[in-house]
Amino acid sequence: MLLQPHKLAVQTRRSRKKIMMRMASAIWKAGLKEGTGLISTESGVLKEAPYSVNLDSQGQPVTNPEELLAAAVASSFSIALSVELEKACLIPENIRLAAGLTMVQSENGWRITQIHLEVTVKLVKEDLEKFEAAAKAAKENCAISCLLNTKITMDAKLESWRSFGEIERQSGSIPLGKRLVTISLDKKNGVVE
Repeated sequence: MLLQPHKLAVQTRRSRKKIMMRMASAIWKAGLKEGTGLISTESGVLKEAPYSVNLDSQGQPVTNPEELLAAAVASSFSIALSVELEKACLIPENIRLAAGLTMVQSENGWRITQIHLEVTVKLVKEDLEKFEAAAKAAKENCAISCLLNTKITMDAKLESWRSFGEIERQSGSIPLGKRLVTISLDKKNGVVE
């Protein structure tokens, strides 16, 4: 039986807190090695999407919980960074993000040991100091990252376009060059190292 969001709604009139609930459901059939499952989300974006412990089950494309978690971290962090950039009055033209989830097999099973974020941001107006502060704040405030008890590392790159000197400007031609600025941040158990 699937849970119904309207039956689980929480009302907090006295506390005035805003509460958001998102729902997903999963069905698993058979044992671990031969088993497959179907996952659905409340929004309908995932509707009986197949998942398995193997990425290729019977020739059909499937996902797995770890891949979905990496996608959740990537999307949640990009939203958190967008919020922090907006607070700093910086408008991103785009935020590109990849999340790599590392797992290690131990005697007790597989464990997620690290998630590494590769972030590249192109800003309409460049401000390296504000960008660095926004990236650090996003890492601390990302809802999904805060939930995880694992090491999270990040390389944040600011992609910008700059003109090369006064000589070119005087001639009427302004060549633009691409510049990446990298910020490395490590976070383990909620602490930026």
